[in-house]
Amino acid sequence: MRQCKGWSVVLLVLLGLGSVAQKLPTRDEGLFQMQIRDKSLFHDSSVIPDGAEISGYLFRDTSKRYYFVVEEDNTPLSVTVTPCDAPLEWKLTLQELPEEASGEGSGEPEPLDQQKQQVTVDEGTELFTYKGNDVESYVATSTPSGLYQLELLSTEKDSNFKVYATTTPESDQPYPELPYDPRVDVTALGRTTVTLAWKPTPTGSLMGQPVQYCVVINKEHNFKSMCAAEAKMSTDDAFMLAPKPGRDFSPFDFVHFGFVPSDNGFGKDRGLTSNKISRAYTAKPRASDIQKVCIGNKNIFTVSDLKPDTQYYFDVFAVNSATNTSTAYVGTFARTKEEARQKTVELKDGKVSDVFIKRKGSKFLRFAPVSSHQRVTLFVHTCLDAVQVQVRRDGKLLLSQNVEGVRQFQLRGKPKAKYLIRLRGSRKGASTLKVLATTRPSSKQPFPSLPEDTRIKAFDKLRTCSSVTVAWLGTQDRNKYCIYRKEVADNYGEEQRRREQNQCAGPETRRKSEKVLCKYFHSPNLQKAVTTETITGLEPGKTYLLDVYVVGHSGHSVKYQSKLVKTRKYC
Repeated sequence: MRQCKGWSVVLLVLLGLGSVAQKLPTRDEGLFQMQIRDKSLFHDSSVIPDGAEISGYLFRDTSKRYYFVVEEDNTPLSVTVTPCDAPLEWKLTLQELPEEASGEGSGEPEPLDQQKQQVTVDEGTELFTYKGNDVESYVATSTPSGLYQLELLSTEKDSNFKVYATTTPESDQPYPELPYDPRVDVTALGRTTVTLAWKPTPTGSLMGQPVQYCVVINKEHNFKSMCAAEAKMSTDDAFMLAPKPGRDFSPFDFVHFGFVPSDNGFGKDRGLTSNKISRAYTAKPRASDIQKVCIGNKNIFTVSDLKPDTQYYFDVFAVNSATNTSTAYVGTFARTKEEARQKTVELKDGKVSDVFIKRKGSKFLRFAPVSSHQRVTLFVHTCLDAVQVQVRRDGKLLLSQNVEGVRQFQLRGKPKAKYLIRLRGSRKGASTLKVLATTRPSSKQPFPSLPEDTRIKAFDKLRTCSSVTVAWLGTQDRNKYCIYRKEVADNYGEEQRRREQNQCAGPETRRKSEKVLCKYFHSPNLQKAVTTETITGLEPGKTYLLDVYVVGHSGHSVKYQSKLVKTRKYC
Protein backbone atom coordinates (compact mmCIF):
# COMPACT_ATOMS: atom_id res chain seq x y z
CA MET A 1 0.00 0.00 0.00
CA ARG A 2 1.50 3.39 -0.96
CA GLN A 3 1.74 5.94 1.81
CA CYS A 4 -0.48 9.00 1.81
CA LYS A 5 2.47 11.42 2.03
CA GLY A 6 3.33 10.50 -1.57
CA TRP A 7 0.15 12.25 -2.76
CA SER A 8 1.54 15.69 -1.91
CA VAL A 9 4.29 14.99 -4.40
CA VAL A 10 1.73 13.88 -6.96
CA LEU A 11 -0.27 17.08 -6.59
CA LEU A 12 2.80 19.26 -6.98
CA VAL A 13 3.90 17.30 -10.04
CA LEU A 14 0.46 17.52 -11.66
CA LEU A 15 0.21 21.23 -11.02
CA GLY A 16 3.68 21.70 -12.44
CA LEU A 17 2.88 19.69 -15.56
CA GLY A 18 -0.46 21.37 -16.22
CA SER A 19 -0.53 24.75 -17.91
CA VAL A 20 -3.13 26.06 -15.40
CA ALA A 21 -2.72 25.59 -11.66
CA GLN A 22 -5.81 23.99 -10.15
CA LYS A 23 -7.01 21.80 -7.35
CA LEU A 24 -6.98 18.09 -8.24
CA PRO A 25 -10.60 17.04 -8.85
CA THR A 26 -12.05 14.27 -6.73
CA ARG A 27 -15.32 12.41 -6.72
CA ASP A 28 -16.77 14.45 -3.87
CA GLU A 29 -20.09 14.92 -5.63
CA GLY A 30 -20.68 18.53 -4.58
CA LEU A 31 -17.25 19.63 -5.72
CA PHE A 32 -17.45 17.43 -8.82
CA GLN A 33 -20.71 19.02 -9.99
CA MET A 34 -19.32 22.52 -9.40
CA GLN A 35 -16.15 21.71 -11.34
CA ILE A 36 -17.90 20.06 -14.23
CA ARG A 37 -20.18 23.08 -14.74
CA ASP A 38 -17.14 25.38 -14.90
CA LYS A 39 -15.56 24.15 -18.14
CA SER A 40 -12.79 26.78 -17.96
CA LEU A 41 -11.42 25.03 -14.86
CA PHE A 42 -10.01 22.23 -17.04
CA HIS A 43 -8.86 24.41 -19.94
CA ASP A 44 -5.59 23.01 -21.30
CA SER A 45 -4.98 21.07 -18.09
CA SER A 46 -2.88 17.90 -17.83
CA VAL A 47 -5.20 16.51 -15.15
CA ILE A 48 -8.10 14.24 -16.13
CA PRO A 49 -11.03 14.76 -13.73
CA ASP A 50 -12.63 11.63 -12.31
CA GLY A 51 -15.96 10.95 -14.02
CA ALA A 52 -15.97 13.69 -16.67
CA GLU A 53 -15.29 13.68 -20.40
CA ILE A 54 -12.68 16.21 -21.53
CA SER A 55 -11.76 17.41 -25.01
CA GLY A 56 -8.23 17.95 -26.31
CA TYR A 57 -6.23 18.82 -29.39
CA LEU A 58 -3.06 17.25 -30.77
CA PHE A 59 -0.60 18.76 -33.20
CA ARG A 60 0.80 16.22 -35.63
CA ASP A 61 3.80 14.25 -34.32
CA THR A 62 3.60 16.09 -30.99
CA SER A 63 2.56 13.85 -28.13
CA LYS A 64 0.52 15.05 -25.16
CA ARG A 65 0.35 13.54 -21.70
CA TYR A 66 -2.51 13.49 -19.23
CA TYR A 67 -2.52 12.26 -15.64
CA PHE A 68 -5.11 10.56 -13.49
CA VAL A 69 -4.83 9.65 -9.80
CA VAL A 70 -6.21 6.47 -8.20
CA GLU A 71 -6.18 7.06 -4.46
CA GLU A 72 -6.79 3.54 -3.11
CA ASP A 73 -5.72 0.01 -3.99
CA ASN A 74 -8.22 -2.43 -5.56
CA THR A 75 -10.09 0.41 -7.29
CA PRO A 76 -11.93 -0.15 -10.60
CA LEU A 77 -10.68 1.97 -13.48
CA SER A 78 -12.06 2.74 -16.92
CA VAL A 79 -10.36 5.02 -19.48
CA THR A 80 -12.01 5.72 -22.86
CA VAL A 81 -10.35 7.60 -25.74
CA THR A 82 -12.39 8.86 -28.69
CA PRO A 83 -10.43 9.93 -31.82
CA CYS A 84 -12.11 12.64 -33.87
CA ASP A 85 -10.20 13.82 -36.95
CA ALA A 86 -7.60 11.10 -37.41
CA PRO A 87 -6.35 7.78 -36.01
CA LEU A 88 -4.49 8.10 -32.71
CA GLU A 89 -1.77 6.19 -30.93
CA TRP A 90 -2.27 6.14 -27.19
CA LYS A 91 -0.67 4.41 -24.23
CA LEU A 92 -1.70 4.08 -20.59
CA THR A 93 1.03 3.53 -17.99
CA LEU A 94 1.17 3.30 -14.20
CA GLN A 95 3.89 5.57 -12.83
CA GLU A 96 5.89 4.74 -9.72
CA LEU A 97 5.39 7.27 -6.91
CA PRO A 98 8.16 8.43 -4.53
CA GLU A 99 7.73 6.94 -1.05
CA GLU A 100 8.88 10.07 0.81
CA ALA A 101 7.95 13.69 0.30
CA SER A 102 11.37 15.04 1.36
CA GLY A 103 14.99 14.01 1.38
CA GLU A 104 15.80 14.30 5.13
CA GLY A 105 12.36 13.78 6.59
CA SER A 106 12.19 17.52 7.28
CA GLY A 107 8.73 17.91 5.76
CA GLU A 108 10.06 20.43 3.25
CA PRO A 109 9.09 19.53 -0.33
CA GLU A 110 11.83 18.78 -2.83
CA PRO A 111 12.35 21.21 -5.72
CA LEU A 112 9.61 20.84 -8.34
CA ASP A 113 12.08 19.99 -11.12
CA GLN A 114 13.35 17.07 -9.03
CA GLN A 115 9.81 15.80 -8.49
CA LYS A 116 9.05 15.98 -12.23
CA GLN A 117 12.18 14.04 -12.97
CA GLN A 118 11.21 11.32 -10.49
CA VAL A 119 7.92 10.76 -12.30
CA THR A 120 8.88 11.37 -15.92
CA VAL A 121 12.25 9.64 -16.12
CA ASP A 122 10.72 6.27 -15.21
CA GLU A 123 8.69 4.94 -18.13
CA GLY A 124 6.34 3.23 -15.68
CA THR A 125 4.39 0.00 -16.18
CA GLU A 126 2.66 -0.18 -19.56
CA LEU A 127 -0.98 -1.23 -19.12
CA PHE A 128 -2.55 -0.73 -22.54
CA THR A 129 -1.69 0.53 -26.04
CA TYR A 130 -3.88 1.18 -29.06
CA LYS A 131 -3.54 2.59 -32.57
CA GLY A 132 -6.53 3.38 -34.75
CA ASN A 133 -9.65 5.52 -35.08
CA ASP A 134 -12.09 3.39 -33.09
CA VAL A 135 -13.54 4.43 -29.73
CA GLU A 136 -11.42 2.22 -27.47
CA SER A 137 -11.43 1.64 -23.71
CA TYR A 138 -9.15 0.23 -21.04
CA VAL A 139 -11.23 -1.39 -18.28
CA ALA A 140 -9.90 -3.01 -15.12
CA THR A 141 -11.97 -4.25 -12.18
CA SER A 142 -9.13 -3.76 -9.68
CA THR A 143 -6.12 -1.45 -9.97
CA PRO A 144 -3.43 -0.34 -7.53
CA SER A 145 -3.31 3.19 -6.22
CA GLY A 146 -0.95 5.46 -8.10
CA LEU A 147 -0.43 8.02 -10.79
CA TYR A 148 -1.68 6.91 -14.22
CA GLN A 149 -0.28 8.55 -17.33
CA LEU A 150 -2.13 8.69 -20.65
CA GLU A 151 0.07 9.62 -23.63
CA LEU A 152 -1.54 10.42 -27.01
CA LEU A 153 0.00 10.96 -30.44
CA SER A 154 -1.40 11.78 -33.89
CA THR A 155 0.97 10.96 -36.76
CA GLU A 156 -1.34 11.83 -39.67
CA LYS A 157 -2.48 15.37 -38.94
CA ASP A 158 -3.58 17.80 -36.24
CA SER A 159 -6.50 16.18 -34.47
CA ASN A 160 -9.20 16.59 -31.83
CA PHE A 161 -9.98 13.87 -29.31
CA LYS A 162 -11.98 13.15 -26.16
CA VAL A 163 -10.96 11.31 -22.99
CA TYR A 164 -13.12 9.90 -20.20
CA ALA A 165 -11.72 8.32 -17.03
CA THR A 166 -13.55 7.08 -13.94
CA THR A 167 -12.97 4.99 -10.82
CA THR A 168 -16.69 4.21 -10.53
CA PRO A 169 -17.54 2.72 -13.97
CA GLU A 170 -20.48 0.63 -12.78
CA SER A 171 -22.40 3.54 -11.28
CA ASP A 172 -21.31 6.23 -13.74
CA GLN A 173 -22.43 4.69 -17.04
CA PRO A 174 -21.49 7.90 -18.88
CA TYR A 175 -22.16 6.65 -22.40
CA PRO A 176 -25.68 5.66 -23.46
CA GLU A 177 -26.05 1.91 -23.94
CA LEU A 178 -26.88 0.54 -27.38
CA PRO A 179 -29.92 -1.74 -27.86
CA TYR A 180 -29.60 -5.41 -28.79
CA ASP A 181 -29.84 -4.50 -32.48
CA PRO A 182 -27.81 -1.29 -32.94
CA ARG A 183 -28.45 -0.85 -36.65
CA VAL A 184 -30.14 2.12 -38.29
CA ASP A 185 -32.81 0.96 -40.75
CA VAL A 186 -34.02 2.80 -43.85
CA THR A 187 -37.80 2.33 -43.73
CA ALA A 188 -38.84 4.62 -46.59
CA LEU A 189 -37.04 6.04 -49.59
CA GLY A 190 -38.10 8.84 -51.90
CA ARG A 191 -36.55 11.19 -54.41
CA THR A 192 -35.79 13.86 -51.79
CA THR A 193 -36.55 12.09 -48.50
CA VAL A 194 -35.24 9.13 -46.52
CA THR A 195 -36.96 7.82 -43.37
CA LEU A 196 -34.76 6.27 -40.70
CA ALA A 197 -35.72 4.13 -37.70
CA TRP A 198 -33.73 2.55 -34.89
CA LYS A 199 -34.37 0.81 -31.60
CA PRO A 200 -34.28 3.08 -28.52
CA THR A 201 -31.39 2.97 -26.09
CA PRO A 202 -32.09 1.23 -22.74
CA THR A 203 -30.36 4.14 -21.02
CA GLY A 204 -33.39 6.35 -21.53
CA SER A 205 -36.26 3.89 -21.16
CA LEU A 206 -34.97 1.64 -18.36
CA MET A 207 -32.45 3.78 -16.48
CA GLY A 208 -34.38 7.05 -16.64
CA GLN A 209 -31.45 9.15 -17.85
CA PRO A 210 -32.09 12.12 -20.17
CA VAL A 211 -31.24 10.91 -23.67
CA GLN A 212 -31.77 12.56 -27.04
CA TYR A 213 -30.86 11.40 -30.55
CA CYS A 214 -28.82 13.29 -33.10
CA VAL A 215 -28.78 12.36 -36.80
CA VAL A 216 -25.80 13.17 -39.04
CA ILE A 217 -26.18 13.18 -42.84
CA ASN A 218 -23.35 13.44 -45.37
CA LYS A 219 -22.25 12.15 -48.79
CA GLU A 220 -18.81 10.72 -47.97
CA HIS A 221 -18.84 7.99 -45.29
CA ASN A 222 -20.21 6.91 -41.94
CA PHE A 223 -18.75 8.23 -38.68
CA LYS A 224 -17.67 6.18 -35.67
CA SER A 225 -18.28 8.91 -33.10
CA MET A 226 -20.10 12.19 -32.63
CA CYS A 227 -16.85 14.11 -32.25
CA ALA A 228 -15.64 12.72 -35.59
CA ALA A 229 -18.75 14.17 -37.23
CA GLU A 230 -18.40 17.47 -35.39
CA ALA A 231 -14.73 17.68 -36.36
CA LYS A 232 -15.75 17.28 -40.01
CA MET A 233 -18.41 19.95 -39.60
CA SER A 234 -15.88 22.40 -38.15
CA THR A 235 -13.33 21.93 -40.95
CA ASP A 236 -14.50 25.08 -42.72
CA ASP A 237 -15.59 26.80 -39.53
CA ALA A 238 -12.98 29.17 -38.07
CA PHE A 239 -14.87 29.25 -34.79
CA MET A 240 -13.54 25.77 -33.98
CA LEU A 241 -10.00 26.12 -35.34
CA ALA A 242 -7.25 25.18 -32.89
CA PRO A 243 -4.81 27.86 -31.63
CA LYS A 244 -1.44 28.03 -33.27
CA PRO A 245 1.56 26.78 -31.26
CA GLY A 246 2.91 29.36 -28.85
CA ARG A 247 -0.40 31.13 -28.25
CA ASP A 248 -2.38 30.55 -25.11
CA PHE A 249 -5.81 31.51 -26.40
CA SER A 250 -7.89 31.09 -29.50
CA PRO A 251 -10.83 33.27 -30.62
CA PHE A 252 -13.05 30.72 -28.89
CA ASP A 253 -11.46 31.56 -25.53
CA PHE A 254 -12.11 35.28 -25.89
CA VAL A 255 -15.74 34.65 -26.81
CA HIS A 256 -16.05 32.20 -23.89
CA PHE A 257 -14.97 34.91 -21.45
CA GLY A 258 -17.22 37.58 -23.01
CA PHE A 259 -14.74 39.39 -25.27
CA VAL A 260 -15.01 40.05 -28.99
CA PRO A 261 -11.79 39.68 -31.05
CA SER A 262 -10.40 43.00 -32.20
CA ASP A 263 -9.37 43.80 -35.76
CA ASN A 264 -5.66 43.69 -34.95
CA GLY A 265 -5.11 40.67 -37.19
CA PHE A 266 -5.19 38.11 -34.40
CA GLY A 267 -8.27 36.43 -35.81
CA LYS A 268 -7.37 37.07 -39.43
CA ASP A 269 -4.53 34.59 -39.54
CA ARG A 270 -6.92 31.93 -38.24
CA GLY A 271 -9.21 32.40 -41.21
CA LEU A 272 -11.95 34.38 -39.43
CA THR A 273 -14.18 36.17 -41.88
CA SER A 274 -15.87 38.49 -39.39
CA ASN A 275 -14.93 40.28 -36.19
CA LYS A 276 -18.44 39.84 -34.85
CA ILE A 277 -18.66 36.49 -33.13
CA SER A 278 -21.66 35.83 -30.95
CA ARG A 279 -21.42 33.84 -27.71
CA ALA A 280 -24.36 31.79 -28.96
CA TYR A 281 -22.57 30.98 -32.22
CA THR A 282 -23.46 27.64 -33.82
CA ALA A 283 -21.53 25.91 -36.57
CA LYS A 284 -23.32 26.18 -39.91
CA PRO A 285 -21.58 24.03 -42.52
CA ARG A 286 -22.65 23.99 -46.11
CA ALA A 287 -25.79 21.92 -46.46
CA SER A 288 -24.22 19.96 -49.32
CA ASP A 289 -21.40 18.69 -47.09
CA ILE A 290 -22.74 17.53 -43.73
CA GLN A 291 -25.77 18.15 -41.52
CA LYS A 292 -26.49 17.37 -37.89
CA VAL A 293 -30.02 17.41 -36.49
CA CYS A 294 -30.92 16.63 -32.87
CA ILE A 295 -34.52 15.40 -32.61
CA GLY A 296 -35.18 14.72 -28.92
CA ASN A 297 -36.15 11.20 -27.86
CA LYS A 298 -37.87 10.14 -31.11
CA ASN A 299 -36.44 7.03 -32.77
CA ILE A 300 -37.99 7.64 -36.21
CA PHE A 301 -36.87 10.53 -38.38
CA THR A 302 -37.42 11.62 -41.97
CA VAL A 303 -34.55 13.44 -43.64
CA SER A 304 -35.85 15.89 -46.24
CA ASP A 305 -34.50 18.30 -48.88
CA LEU A 306 -32.12 15.70 -50.32
CA LYS A 307 -31.02 15.53 -53.94
CA PRO A 308 -32.52 12.85 -56.21
CA ASP A 309 -30.34 9.94 -57.32
CA THR A 310 -27.68 10.76 -54.71
CA GLN A 311 -26.06 8.44 -52.17
CA TYR A 312 -26.14 9.64 -48.55
CA TYR A 313 -24.67 8.22 -45.35
CA PHE A 314 -26.72 8.35 -42.16
CA ASP A 315 -25.48 8.08 -38.57
CA VAL A 316 -27.48 8.18 -35.35
CA PHE A 317 -25.97 9.06 -31.98
CA ALA A 318 -27.59 8.60 -28.57
CA VAL A 319 -26.57 11.61 -26.48
CA ASN A 320 -26.77 11.84 -22.69
CA SER A 321 -28.16 15.36 -22.24
CA ALA A 322 -26.77 15.65 -18.71
CA THR A 323 -23.14 14.79 -19.56
CA ASN A 324 -23.12 15.47 -23.34
CA THR A 325 -21.48 12.07 -23.90
CA SER A 326 -22.66 10.04 -26.87
CA THR A 327 -22.68 6.55 -28.41
CA ALA A 328 -22.83 5.77 -32.12
CA TYR A 329 -25.34 3.36 -33.66
CA VAL A 330 -24.27 1.26 -36.67
CA GLY A 331 -24.79 3.72 -39.51
CA THR A 332 -26.32 3.03 -42.90
CA PHE A 333 -26.40 4.51 -46.39
CA ALA A 334 -28.99 4.87 -49.14
CA ARG A 335 -29.37 6.35 -52.58
CA THR A 336 -32.39 8.55 -53.16
CA LYS A 337 -34.67 7.70 -56.05
CA GLU A 338 -34.09 9.16 -59.48
CA GLU A 339 -36.07 12.16 -60.62
CA ALA A 340 -37.49 10.18 -63.53
CA ARG A 341 -37.87 6.77 -61.95
CA GLN A 342 -36.67 3.88 -64.03
CA LYS A 343 -38.14 0.43 -63.66
CA THR A 344 -34.83 -1.28 -64.27
CA VAL A 345 -31.16 -0.49 -63.70
CA GLU A 346 -28.80 -1.19 -66.58
CA LEU A 347 -25.70 -3.21 -65.67
CA LYS A 348 -22.50 -2.55 -67.57
CA ASP A 349 -20.27 -5.47 -68.50
CA GLY A 350 -17.56 -5.93 -65.86
CA LYS A 351 -18.59 -2.95 -63.71
CA VAL A 352 -19.56 -3.33 -60.05
CA SER A 353 -22.89 -1.72 -59.12
CA ASP A 354 -23.96 -0.79 -55.59
CA VAL A 355 -27.62 -1.65 -55.02
CA PHE A 356 -29.90 -0.57 -52.19
CA ILE A 357 -33.22 -2.32 -51.49
CA LYS A 358 -35.65 -1.12 -48.86
CA ARG A 359 -37.27 -3.58 -46.46
CA LYS A 360 -39.53 -5.99 -48.35
CA GLY A 361 -38.77 -4.03 -51.53
CA SER A 362 -37.61 -5.19 -54.95
CA LYS A 363 -35.11 -3.97 -57.51
CA PHE A 364 -34.84 -4.95 -61.19
CA LEU A 365 -31.51 -5.02 -63.03
CA ARG A 366 -31.02 -5.55 -66.76
CA PHE A 367 -27.91 -6.92 -68.44
CA ALA A 368 -27.62 -6.86 -72.24
CA PRO A 369 -24.15 -7.93 -73.52
CA VAL A 370 -23.17 -6.11 -76.70
CA SER A 371 -21.30 -9.08 -78.16
CA SER A 372 -21.94 -12.79 -78.52
CA HIS A 373 -20.97 -14.81 -75.49
CA GLN A 374 -20.82 -18.39 -74.26
CA ARG A 375 -21.46 -17.67 -70.61
CA VAL A 376 -22.28 -14.90 -68.14
CA THR A 377 -20.74 -14.68 -64.69
CA LEU A 378 -23.07 -13.11 -62.13
CA PHE A 379 -21.52 -12.00 -58.87
CA VAL A 380 -23.79 -11.09 -55.91
CA HIS A 381 -22.27 -9.82 -52.65
CA THR A 382 -24.79 -8.98 -49.89
CA CYS A 383 -23.49 -6.58 -47.25
CA LEU A 384 -26.07 -7.11 -44.49
CA ASP A 385 -29.18 -9.28 -44.72
CA ALA A 386 -29.95 -12.01 -47.27
CA VAL A 387 -31.71 -11.20 -50.55
CA GLN A 388 -33.64 -13.35 -53.01
CA VAL A 389 -32.13 -13.45 -56.52
CA GLN A 390 -34.06 -14.42 -59.66
CA VAL A 391 -32.48 -14.41 -63.12
CA ARG A 392 -34.38 -14.77 -66.41
CA ARG A 393 -32.84 -14.99 -69.87
CA ASP A 394 -35.24 -13.74 -72.51
CA GLY A 395 -38.12 -14.55 -70.14
CA LYS A 396 -36.91 -18.05 -69.20
CA LEU A 397 -36.17 -18.58 -65.50
CA LEU A 398 -32.54 -19.65 -65.01
CA LEU A 399 -32.21 -19.50 -61.24
CA SER A 400 -34.03 -18.46 -58.07
CA GLN A 401 -32.07 -18.58 -54.81
CA ASN A 402 -31.63 -16.80 -51.50
CA VAL A 403 -28.17 -15.29 -51.23
CA GLU A 404 -26.36 -14.35 -48.05
CA GLY A 405 -22.72 -13.31 -48.15
CA VAL A 406 -21.02 -14.01 -51.47
CA ARG A 407 -22.31 -16.10 -54.40
CA GLN A 408 -21.01 -16.49 -57.92
CA PHE A 409 -23.28 -17.92 -60.65
CA GLN A 410 -22.28 -19.22 -64.08
CA LEU A 411 -25.08 -18.74 -66.61
CA ARG A 412 -25.08 -20.34 -70.06
CA GLY A 413 -24.94 -17.67 -72.73
CA LYS A 414 -26.95 -17.19 -75.90
CA PRO A 415 -26.42 -14.79 -78.84
CA LYS A 416 -28.14 -11.42 -78.35
CA ALA A 417 -29.68 -12.65 -75.09
CA LYS A 418 -30.91 -10.20 -72.46
CA TYR A 419 -30.93 -10.99 -68.75
CA LEU A 420 -33.41 -9.62 -66.22
CA ILE A 421 -32.32 -9.85 -62.57
CA ARG A 422 -34.83 -9.36 -59.77
CA LEU A 423 -33.57 -8.70 -56.25
CA ARG A 424 -36.03 -8.93 -53.34
CA GLY A 425 -35.11 -7.43 -49.98
CA SER A 426 -35.30 -8.97 -46.53
CA ARG A 427 -38.25 -8.70 -44.16
CA LYS A 428 -35.88 -7.73 -41.35
CA GLY A 429 -34.59 -4.49 -42.79
CA ALA A 430 -33.08 -2.68 -45.75
CA SER A 431 -30.46 -4.49 -47.82
CA THR A 432 -27.32 -3.26 -49.53
CA LEU A 433 -25.30 -5.33 -51.95
CA LYS A 434 -22.80 -5.27 -54.80
CA VAL A 435 -23.67 -6.84 -58.17
CA LEU A 436 -21.37 -7.64 -61.09
CA ALA A 437 -22.35 -9.20 -64.41
CA THR A 438 -19.73 -9.91 -67.06
CA THR A 439 -18.93 -11.97 -70.15
CA ARG A 440 -15.19 -11.46 -69.73
CA PRO A 441 -12.79 -14.20 -68.61
CA SER A 442 -12.13 -14.42 -64.88
CA SER A 443 -8.61 -12.99 -65.17
CA LYS A 444 -10.07 -9.66 -66.33
CA GLN A 445 -12.86 -9.41 -63.80
CA PRO A 446 -12.71 -6.75 -61.03
CA PHE A 447 -13.65 -9.35 -58.42
CA PRO A 448 -11.57 -12.45 -57.75
CA SER A 449 -12.88 -15.85 -58.78
CA LEU A 450 -14.50 -17.91 -56.03
CA PRO A 451 -15.09 -21.59 -55.38
CA GLU A 452 -18.63 -22.89 -55.04
CA ASP A 453 -18.07 -23.36 -51.30
CA THR A 454 -16.72 -20.31 -49.42
CA ARG A 455 -16.74 -21.86 -45.97
CA ILE A 456 -13.68 -22.11 -43.72
CA LYS A 457 -13.15 -25.61 -42.26
CA ALA A 458 -11.52 -26.06 -38.83
CA PHE A 459 -9.90 -29.37 -37.89
CA ASP A 460 -11.06 -30.24 -34.40
CA LYS A 461 -8.42 -32.94 -33.84
CA LEU A 462 -5.64 -30.46 -34.64
CA ARG A 463 -6.75 -27.90 -32.07
CA THR A 464 -4.26 -27.14 -29.29
CA CYS A 465 -4.18 -24.67 -26.42
CA SER A 466 -2.35 -22.12 -28.58
CA SER A 467 -3.23 -22.93 -32.19
CA VAL A 468 -5.95 -23.97 -34.63
CA THR A 469 -5.66 -25.40 -38.14
CA VAL A 470 -8.09 -24.36 -40.86
CA ALA A 471 -8.56 -24.96 -44.59
CA TRP A 472 -10.44 -23.31 -47.43
CA LEU A 473 -10.97 -23.88 -51.13
CA GLY A 474 -9.31 -21.91 -53.91
CA THR A 475 -9.65 -21.76 -57.70
CA GLN A 476 -7.53 -22.21 -60.80
CA ASP A 477 -6.75 -18.48 -60.80
CA ARG A 478 -3.80 -17.24 -58.78
CA ASN A 479 -5.23 -14.97 -56.07
CA LYS A 480 -4.01 -13.38 -52.88
CA TYR A 481 -5.57 -14.68 -49.66
CA CYS A 482 -5.32 -12.83 -46.32
CA ILE A 483 -6.43 -14.34 -43.03
CA TYR A 484 -7.42 -12.33 -39.96
CA ARG A 485 -8.25 -13.34 -36.41
CA LYS A 486 -10.18 -11.55 -33.66
CA GLU A 487 -10.77 -12.68 -30.09
CA VAL A 488 -14.47 -12.61 -29.15
CA ALA A 489 -16.56 -13.51 -26.12
CA ASP A 490 -17.54 -17.14 -25.54
CA ASN A 491 -21.23 -16.33 -26.15
CA TYR A 492 -20.49 -14.65 -29.49
CA GLY A 493 -23.00 -16.08 -31.95
CA GLU A 494 -24.00 -15.96 -35.58
CA GLU A 495 -26.73 -13.37 -35.01
CA GLN A 496 -24.29 -11.03 -33.30
CA ARG A 497 -21.79 -11.47 -36.12
CA ARG A 498 -24.39 -10.51 -38.73
CA ARG A 499 -25.45 -7.43 -36.77
CA GLU A 500 -21.96 -6.10 -36.24
CA GLN A 501 -20.21 -6.89 -39.51
CA ASN A 502 -20.65 -5.34 -42.91
CA GLN A 503 -19.82 -8.21 -45.26
CA CYS A 504 -18.72 -5.79 -47.98
CA ALA A 505 -15.99 -4.24 -45.84
CA GLY A 506 -12.51 -5.29 -46.97
CA PRO A 507 -9.28 -6.05 -45.11
CA GLU A 508 -8.39 -2.35 -45.11
CA THR A 509 -10.98 -1.89 -42.35
CA ARG A 510 -9.26 -4.39 -40.03
CA ARG A 511 -6.67 -3.64 -37.38
CA LYS A 512 -3.09 -4.52 -38.20
CA SER A 513 -2.85 -6.55 -34.99
CA GLU A 514 -5.60 -8.89 -36.27
CA LYS A 515 -3.71 -9.84 -39.44
CA VAL A 516 -2.22 -13.36 -39.43
CA LEU A 517 -0.72 -13.56 -42.94
CA CYS A 518 -1.28 -13.14 -46.67
CA LYS A 519 -0.31 -15.67 -49.32
CA TYR A 520 -0.89 -16.50 -52.99
CA PHE A 521 -2.50 -19.78 -53.96
CA HIS A 522 -4.03 -21.59 -56.94
CA SER A 523 -4.20 -25.07 -58.46
CA PRO A 524 -4.75 -26.16 -62.08
CA ASN A 525 -6.69 -29.12 -60.69
CA LEU A 526 -9.86 -27.94 -58.92
CA GLN A 527 -9.99 -31.21 -56.98
CA LYS A 528 -6.72 -30.19 -55.30
CA ALA A 529 -7.47 -26.46 -54.94
CA VAL A 530 -7.43 -26.47 -51.15
CA THR A 531 -4.99 -24.84 -48.78
CA THR A 532 -4.45 -25.17 -45.04
CA GLU A 533 -3.02 -22.83 -42.44
CA THR A 534 -2.10 -23.26 -38.78
CA ILE A 535 -2.73 -20.13 -36.72
CA THR A 536 -0.46 -19.95 -33.68
CA GLY A 537 0.03 -17.60 -30.74
CA LEU A 538 -3.52 -18.03 -29.40
CA GLU A 539 -4.61 -18.13 -25.76
CA PRO A 540 -5.94 -21.33 -24.11
CA GLY A 541 -9.72 -21.66 -23.83
CA LYS A 542 -10.40 -18.54 -25.93
CA THR A 543 -12.87 -18.05 -28.80
CA TYR A 544 -11.68 -16.45 -32.04
CA LEU A 545 -13.45 -15.21 -35.16
CA LEU A 546 -11.48 -16.10 -38.31
CA ASP A 547 -11.92 -14.34 -41.65
CA VAL A 548 -10.31 -15.08 -45.01
CA TYR A 549 -10.26 -12.37 -47.70
CA VAL A 550 -9.47 -13.12 -51.33
CA VAL A 551 -8.14 -10.08 -53.18
CA GLY A 552 -8.54 -9.68 -56.92
CA HIS A 553 -6.05 -8.19 -59.37
CA SER A 554 -7.79 -4.80 -59.34
CA GLY A 555 -7.93 -4.62 -55.54
CA HIS A 556 -11.54 -5.70 -54.98
CA SER A 557 -11.79 -8.15 -52.11
CA VAL A 558 -14.33 -10.74 -51.02
CA LYS A 559 -14.61 -12.29 -47.58
CA TYR A 560 -15.25 -15.99 -47.09
CA GLN A 561 -17.84 -17.04 -44.50
CA SER A 562 -16.52 -16.22 -41.02
CA LYS A 563 -15.54 -19.12 -38.78
CA LEU A 564 -15.73 -19.30 -34.98
CA VAL A 565 -13.02 -21.47 -33.39
CA LYS A 566 -12.04 -22.15 -29.79
CA THR A 567 -8.68 -23.30 -28.49
CA ARG A 568 -8.43 -26.13 -26.01
CA LYS A 569 -8.46 -25.06 -22.39
CA TYR A 570 -6.24 -27.86 -21.13
CA CYS A 571 -3.44 -29.57 -22.97
